[in-house]
Amino acid sequence: MQSMKYSTGSSSTSRKLLFRQLFEKESSTYTYLLADASHPDKPALLVDPVDRTVDRDLSLVNDLGLKLVYAINTHVHADHVTGSGLIKTKVPGVKSIISKASKASADILVEAGDKIQFGDLYLEVRATPGHTVGCVTYVTGDGPDQPQPRMAFTGDALLIRGCGRTDFQGGSSKQLYESIFTLPKDTFIYPAHDYKGFTVSTVGEEMLYNPRLTKDEETFKSIMENLKLSYPKMIDVAVPANMVCGLQDLESKAA
Repeated sequence: MQSMKYSTGSSSTSRKLLFRQLFEKESSTYTYLLADASHPDKPALLVDPVDRTVDRDLSLVNDLGLKLVYAINTHVHADHVTGSGLIKTKVPGVKSIISKASKASADILVEAGDKIQFGDLYLEVRATPGHTVGCVTYVTGDGPDQPQPRMAFTGDALLIRGCGRTDFQGGSSKQLYESIFTLPKDTFIYPAHDYKGFTVSTVGEEMLYNPRLTKDEETFKSIMENLKLSYPKMIDVAVPANMVCGLQDLESKAA
């Protein structure tokens, strides 16, 4: 578990972003906890929660004295079931968020340019399709009263030294190639998954060393078309569940 507290770098405010990076080993998923630690309510959100680790994540929220307000997803996951719906059953008032383009169910459907406010801090929504049609990246706010350097939660669009596959869920190698590397080079990259033990990178680092995305578009397209990856073992369970905020089982039992 990575533990950091970011100063905003502003002399006129004392706002700070409380940040935790959490890991779910079965799907190699990172979940991120962010909170405005200087706000009286300490409002918090979770990015890409996993159903298997909901109790752990909520315990941490309680230990830190935070008020969880949002459970947000970067896209409709195919390799695990989101914890968003389960969190909503355990913590009244929490709202789920996903992109409108994903066509999934959530309390709030966001589009490019929208802002997700938590206390005096916010995340900006950026469309980064290609892995799936509805993939978005959440980026910390721009301005003197927001965390610097900025942080981007890229889901499966941009991984550390890699990227998400583009062969299902409306994926497109062309869209993916065009939708990344639009942030300042010092922006921290926090992906939804890592399989080699990496925890963080930067936009500039990936522009130099990412073995797929440093190629020209045609070479990138060829790479993505010849990955020969196996069918995701959780896709037939995860995608239907995640289209209804991870509550497919609960809904079927209630029917």
